[in-house]
Amino acid sequence: MTITRRAALALPLLPAAILPARAQPAWPSQPIRIIVPFAAGVSDNIARLVGAEISKVLGQPVVVENRPGAGGNIGSEAVARAAPDGYTLVLGTISSHAINPAITPRMPYDNIRDFAPITQLSSQPNAIAVPASSSARDINGLVAELRRDPGRPFGTSGVGTSVHLAGALFQQLTNTQMDHVPYRGSAGVTTALISGELPLAFDNLSSVLPFHREGRIRILGVTSKERVAAAPEIPAVAETVPGFESLSWHGLFAPARTPGAIVQRLQREAAAALALPAMASRFAELGITPVGSTPDAFAAFVASETQRWAQVARTANIRLD
Repeated sequence: MTITRRAALALPLLPAAILPARAQPAWPSQPIRIIVPFAAGVSDNIARLVGAEISKVLGQPVVVENRPGAGGNIGSEAVARAAPDGYTLVLGTISSHAINPAITPRMPYDNIRDFAPITQLSSQPNAIAVPASSSARDINGLVAELRRDPGRPFGTSGVGTSVHLAGALFQQLTNTQMDHVPYRGSAGVTTALISGELPLAFDNLSSVLPFHREGRIRILGVTSKERVAAAPEIPAVAETVPGFESLSWHGLFAPARTPGAIVQRLQREAAAALALPAMASRFAELGITPVGSTPDAFAAFVASETQRWAQVARTANIRLD
């Protein structure tokens, strides 16, 4: 046997570390999927707007897939279990990544441990609205009526939503008592308000603002700390109820253990997309503020929101069966 033949036979016994490594394709080399764990709506629109701009820069399609169910848990769990390769992301919200862990007895994922936060995309205040015929003209008047008439119903888009928790927080800070009436989405809430069937509702500002502008309902206050540029004539509830704040938000998450370089690249491109004038204008029309925070800042924000709404849910005894 020649020396060359012996060397060839010995190659399989060499340590893997000194054998030629198989080249890995540069990321991204295939389409990226953003799972929206809700039905089509505001979340869906935000994912498509931002995804379209990211696609232009990365040179790969960004496909938005709606996978609703269980208050956002079904789609979010799918991403928590996905390969951490940067090709499967989730558009998380205050519900799926802050509130659900506090009100769901058996969560299918850990909202902190199972995800790599990329960036907060948006922030949007909720709103307190009444029918146009309501005798309540402002928050002070509403609180006075609630104290005279405890147990008044308030509508929201569902149990455990950000607006449900906003209603609970409002009761805790104003020492009032209301009965929650959940609807299947914002459309049912606004229809009931317009008809006068429902005397009061907590809903996303973008859902009720068009009807307020048409004079078909009346928004008494927005739930951000300050008034919003989209409707500066509407007071912030915090002007009357100190400490009251309730914001709906959206953010991008990847599965835990996604390489840091991929997370950072996605954050940079998403933030750049949010800074585009056309994007800012579109968001402003909906009363939504673009954010574009760093991964570390977003992680800290999610942890804070999780703790805050867990306390509100415990005090109000809100749990899903």
